[in-house]
Amino acid sequence: MNSEDSTMAVIPAEIDVRANAFETLMMEYQCAMFEVKTKLDVLNAELSHKESRNPIEAIKTRLKQPKSIIEKLQRNNWDVNVASIEEHLSDVAGIRVICSFEDDIYKLVDCLLNQDDITLIKKKDYIAKPKESGYRSLHLIVEVPIFLTTEKKPMKVEVQFRTVGMDFWATLEHKLKYKKNIEMLDNPESIAEELFYCADLVHQLDGRMMQIRKKIEDKQGFEVK
Repeated sequence: MNSEDSTMAVIPAEIDVRANAFETLMMEYQCAMFEVKTKLDVLNAELSHKESRNPIEAIKTRLKQPKSIIEKLQRNNWDVNVASIEEHLSDVAGIRVICSFEDDIYKLVDCLLNQDDITLIKKKDYIAKPKESGYRSLHLIVEVPIFLTTEKKPMKVEVQFRTVGMDFWATLEHKLKYKKNIEMLDNPESIAEELFYCADLVHQLDGRMMQIRKKIEDKQGFEVK
């Protein structure tokens, strides 16, 4: 999080990040995030044991910054308070799963959603249907219970699945497009076209690498580590 002074300067009187209710809610989101991450770590360990290769390259977690929470509530004309965060926001706790291959993503998603304490709230497959920018990823909003001292509480967590290539493109696209004033260029549309073209190249490379892996597995009779 940002320092308290810089964060508090932009937060209206309706919510105070120092208030116990807010701190408690953030703790609960963090617990839910760790709960889902543990499930993914277990799946990665089991699939690594069964198939002799890791389907997950990396798992990244993050809690939404207080400033971003406030801005999203205000942008959507929702009340700015702790109850409104729980009611309206589903991306306070976020997990990004970086996979080796595209088919690993779908296998992990199926395995995660088959667990009886995971409830699917929303699914958006931007791999099958990319965004206009070329962005590819598979997004889930899931609900998972956390077990506190006095209650069992369902919490929402956003989980994004990408290949290494998809994550590479998305990270650089964000830096190039959103961190720079490209709209000030003479022809910003050409930048968007180039980024889309690069996204398509990454997708083709993902597909070809998966084909190479399958050829090796078919020939040698084992999974590639």
